[in-house]
Amino acid sequence: MNIAVAQSGGPTCAINASLAGVFSAAQKSEKIDKIFGVLNGIEGIINDEMVDLEEKVNSDVSYQLLLRTPSAVLGSCRKKLPNYKEKSEVYERITEVLRSRDIGAFFYIGGNDSMDTVAKYSAYLKDNSIEDIKIIGIPKTIDNDLCETDHSPGFGSAAKYVAATVQEITRDSNVYSIPSVTIIETMGRHAGWLAAAACCIRANGESAPHLIYLPETTFSIERFLSDVKDQMTKHRAVIVVVSEGVKTAEGKFAAEEFQSGQKDVFGHVYLAGIGKFLEKLVAAEIGCKVRSIELNVMQRCSSHIASLEDIQSSEAIGMAAVEAALKGTSGCMMTFVRESNMPYSYRIDTVDASKAANSEKFFPREWINEAGNNVLPPAYDYLMPLIQGELHAIMKNGMPLNFVI
Repeated sequence: MNIAVAQSGGPTCAINASLAGVFSAAQKSEKIDKIFGVLNGIEGIINDEMVDLEEKVNSDVSYQLLLRTPSAVLGSCRKKLPNYKEKSEVYERITEVLRSRDIGAFFYIGGNDSMDTVAKYSAYLKDNSIEDIKIIGIPKTIDNDLCETDHSPGFGSAAKYVAATVQEITRDSNVYSIPSVTIIETMGRHAGWLAAAACCIRANGESAPHLIYLPETTFSIERFLSDVKDQMTKHRAVIVVVSEGVKTAEGKFAAEEFQSGQKDVFGHVYLAGIGKFLEKLVAAEIGCKVRSIELNVMQRCSSHIASLEDIQSSEAIGMAAVEAALKGTSGCMMTFVRESNMPYSYRIDTVDASKAANSEKFFPREWINEAGNNVLPPAYDYLMPLIQGELHAIMKNGMPLNFVI
């Protein structure tokens, strides 16, 4: 049989490592003939837009470049499939295209919404007694909010980028003698894993970040100002890290006036602006030197400081997905099951994709202090293994070289 693999949702700097893992395991299997790369997620299946991956990844050098390249080399999409009982023609088209290319296994690399696609198509296959096609979800998201897995591929590298960047900002902020406040905004709609990752720099003796605010606790403007004033009595340069999705007691995004209110096809509001909102607040109420920094897409596309552990485990889970499909598994999402922190070890397992679809894993409340403005030691125990090691870039003309389809 042939196989197909696609990427979906927001990019990460490890999603191509999972693609590489699928490719590597498939290429070694005597049961698999062709390996198709699907362009732009499930839309590429519907439009029958695919490439022969063996023509593209044709040497060890190109494979190593694929491992190191950020974003999604096959392209992505944010397409929500309809209920097949209401609109079956989309599912019939997907099945028609897969069969026309003799594709017996389809691998979908993505996050919460992508697992919705896996779960829906799996249900369609089951209800229509279609057994010649398998579908398997491979997790990815920098937000680390996928349920049923210890962590999500891509998070470790994003966490490492956030921590390293906060450390560099801390160095810069401590240059001047005048009091200052620096507010760093991270991604994190409802889950604060990325903002929490800034605490990793404390392993190297940093006191910063002095305040960390996550969506898992209620955000109060009055308490925020009080927290900042308190920290200014202890530190000349106060460093604050805040998730973009922090909410007030009324359930509103704290920076709602800075946001467009627009939503994607899955109903998610486009967020950004909490950093700028708090910067103006500090300037008006405290009057000190203040600046805000939005890390934005750099969190998910910066591969120059990728976590080796993240890249290697992302490759491994892609390989495991192929092994699972060859055993007849379908309708599942691959998962990591942590077995120990020190030394760090895990195993790869599977779970029904419907359990991960359209659900979110939140940062544990018991890992946040009572005041709701910082994280506690158990967070370090969880986070530190995920950011270990470096994968050195392949350079050309003084710049990292990327793989391009």
